[in-house]
Amino acid sequence: MLNNENKRSGENEIPPLGIGRLVLQATNINKYFYEPEKFQVLKNISFEANRGEFLALVGKSGCGKSTLLYILSTMDTTYDGLLMMNGERLTGRTQDQLAAFRNEHLGFVFQFHFLLPEFTVLQNVMLPALKLGKYSSKDIEERAYQKLKLVDMQDHALKQSAKLSGGQQQRVAIARALINDPTIIMGDEPTGNLDKKNSEIVFEIFKQIAHENNQTIIAVTHDPDFAKGSDRIIEMSDGQIISS
Repeated sequence: MLNNENKRSGENEIPPLGIGRLVLQATNINKYFYEPEKFQVLKNISFEANRGEFLALVGKSGCGKSTLLYILSTMDTTYDGLLMMNGERLTGRTQDQLAAFRNEHLGFVFQFHFLLPEFTVLQNVMLPALKLGKYSSKDIEERAYQKLKLVDMQDHALKQSAKLSGGQQQRVAIARALINDPTIIMGDEPTGNLDKKNSEIVFEIFKQIAHENNQTIIAVTHDPDFAKGSDRIIEMSDGQIISS
């Protein structure tokens, strides 16, 4: 854990690229809600995540796990404490800076897929890369097909996303989250809207992403089988981590 100002600056904190490289540090994260009255929802949260690690964030409803995930994803900046990723200090950055960082370094998979129904599968997967502007349109299309192949959805690339089953749509959402090769994929109940068979498929994809692609997964889940199969379970209760 971070324990001095030198380390808070990020100096000499991140070892060379490779398996086990530290990619996320959350230090003394505190979060308050103020309506209808002041309430502390997160209390001195500190933990680290390594490259290629598959983490499951669990706990009863209302324990603060989704609130923590949104802070880790940089979409909530109203907290006390320190958040670092890839050796970069994210706490205190502007919204524009965080948006740029998210698009390049983070991928998101939610309970609902949020695909654009009027777009094809391929177009949905390409969108984040087009927004990033790092690759040519041809390269982005090739990358999108690669990601769809990873989730076994390449044969559906030209279909409208609205014509897919729920499980297929979630797999497309995972491909979309992977298009920019993010360091970390954040999942908020990624199997919460799926049946057992499709939940198992999504779990296996996540496991492959972590262990073969060496990307980090941090997923909030109520699914005990999903959590049990992860590399590490971080359990929360009343705004605190009680085991990790």
